[in-house]
Amino acid sequence: MNRRTRKKKKKKKLRAFGCLFLILFLIAGGYAVYLSIKLANVSFLAQEDLERGRKSELREQPVDPKKDNFSVLFIGVDARPGEKKSRSDALILASFNKDEKSIKMVSIPRDSRVKIPGHNRDKITHAHAFGGKDLTVETVENLLDIPVDYYVELNFNAFIDIVDALGGVEVNSDREFTEQDSKGRKNAIHIKKGVQTLNGEEALAYVRMRKKDPLGDIGRGKRQQEVIKAIIEKSSSLSAITKYDDIIDSLGKNLTTNFSIGNILALQKYAGSISSIESLTIDGHDNPINGTYYYQLEEDSLEEVSTELRNHLEYKRDFSINSSKLR
Repeated sequence: MNRRTRKKKKKKKLRAFGCLFLILFLIAGGYAVYLSIKLANVSFLAQEDLERGRKSELREQPVDPKKDNFSVLFIGVDARPGEKKSRSDALILASFNKDEKSIKMVSIPRDSRVKIPGHNRDKITHAHAFGGKDLTVETVENLLDIPVDYYVELNFNAFIDIVDALGGVEVNSDREFTEQDSKGRKNAIHIKKGVQTLNGEEALAYVRMRKKDPLGDIGRGKRQQEVIKAIIEKSSSLSAITKYDDIIDSLGKNLTTNFSIGNILALQKYAGSISSIESLTIDGHDNPINGTYYYQLEEDSLEEVSTELRNHLEYKRDFSINSSKLR
């Protein structure tokens, strides 16, 4: 074989590799465009601003997730078909610090006895039944003394679908237990002790169980944060990219938020750069009143967590919006 023939074959190989690379690039680019269009359509349907507007009343200016520290309230609701006034089953407040590339999360036990604006002191879960996401956000702002910039409200179906679309989440259970599934079938879900990967139904049972946990609401809150952390970490990995299509389908049917499409895209980039996710706990104790069970948050612990979240947000105020949040 002469030198000229070898050169021609080499050029053909280079052209072939070049064409293959171009085809893959176009396919990937086309898929990205497809996902962007689909995400834009879904976010338009899912986007629902709060009555207060885009800015928290505790902020002087609206925040931008692309350049500002911000907070998000995740509201899990147990909404059944045809039910208009559902209670919140899970409340997790997360603060995001852009410079530290970190997240701090705290779960608020659903039976916490707090002041609900316009109502008597009651379980915080009832804020959603009284006034939906708007009153829930306002109640959490009053309790923690920080602005809630964004909210994400999702039902059980969204949670299950998101976990399944990610191929499950890894948890480390400190006990073995059985729990009902999303359809209310008792003991349908079996969770083993130790490290394991849970599908959507199993993950839902894992974060909902509390009666078989000696720590009750506190243990439940810790498991909720563990799973949220696992979802954030897994959704930011390269292996999850091919599953975005399934996740977007799920979100469109079962989620509402005041995030815009631009905010959502900024969040995806943010997730990929996170260096730490820290879980916080508000201590408390059982406090039955007139035969009704309440969870009483400890004032000192609440103030400690509130201060830590404010510092993480680098948020400063000149006064307290509610000097007696609990009693």
